[in-house]
Amino acid sequence: MVQFVDASATALNAETSPAEKKQKTEFNKLQKRLRREVGRAIADFNMIEDGDRIMVCLSGGKDSYTMLDILQNLQKSAPVSFELVAVNLDQKQPGFPEHVLPEYLDSLDIEYYIVNRDTYSVVKEKVPEGRTTCGLCSRLRRGTLYGFAEDIGANKVALGHHRDDIVETMFLNMFYGARLAAMPPKLLSDDKRNIVIRPMAYCKESDIAAFSEYKQFPIIPCNLCGSQENLQRQNIKAMLEQWDKEHPGRIQQIFNSMQNIAPSQMADKQLFDFENLQIDRSSERDDQGFGDGQVIEGVGDFAEAPPRLRPDNLIDTLNVN
Repeated sequence: MVQFVDASATALNAETSPAEKKQKTEFNKLQKRLRREVGRAIADFNMIEDGDRIMVCLSGGKDSYTMLDILQNLQKSAPVSFELVAVNLDQKQPGFPEHVLPEYLDSLDIEYYIVNRDTYSVVKEKVPEGRTTCGLCSRLRRGTLYGFAEDIGANKVALGHHRDDIVETMFLNMFYGARLAAMPPKLLSDDKRNIVIRPMAYCKESDIAAFSEYKQFPIIPCNLCGSQENLQRQNIKAMLEQWDKEHPGRIQQIFNSMQNIAPSQMADKQLFDFENLQIDRSSERDDQGFGDGQVIEGVGDFAEAPPRLRPDNLIDTLNVN
């Protein structure tokens, strides 16, 4: 198995103040943790192989900035050779700061493209006022990016979804779609023309937020959807945050359960053949460790003792004033 490890080590400046040293130390720990989790996800799901040309999708949010930063760092020490191409889809929403991403990407040693497509007008035309725009917006965005990946010869599309996104999506599908599904760390598109990878599948959102704040990425807020607080995903997020506050580690446990599925203990007939279950008593039966301590009461051929019936006058006795 190819292992992606962080080969960088940042030395602390001896002349910095104790507070600065502490901050730098905490950041180094955070950075190494994120890189370790990304490397582990890449290895576990064979996300990146030698010769890959990976299109890294940038939205201008904390997640995609962090993903690009970590992938660029891992690229320097990876045991395989791969290319990174940064791509942003400018959806032409009013007030979108078009200069922010090009200026940031110009400061990096990376090939990048800005794809201009007015999906904003399409969303506003098709979705009634007050309704959630996320569904249509994501479909238009996905179709555009998949097509562009082919145009530039990219065989993998990297998205910045993290552990919390994956868990939230599972509950969204359960509560509002009546199906048990989430975001897989690696996905073959329905038309089989693209492979999607989510290198930050093991990363906590809180770690990404802290990393982004420290790095001071030029964040572009997404307000195409209107009031984000009223969206279903925000309600799910609040529920999970409350659970994790009351029971620390619960979100991680939920994510771990997604990697430990027992189809025979669910109820999906397509995943498990319940209809044709057959018993097999050809082997010796386990006595379950009880030995001869079992006594069968009842009425029938296998009874060893009569049942202990309630006395006829028990009800009258219980009802005595």
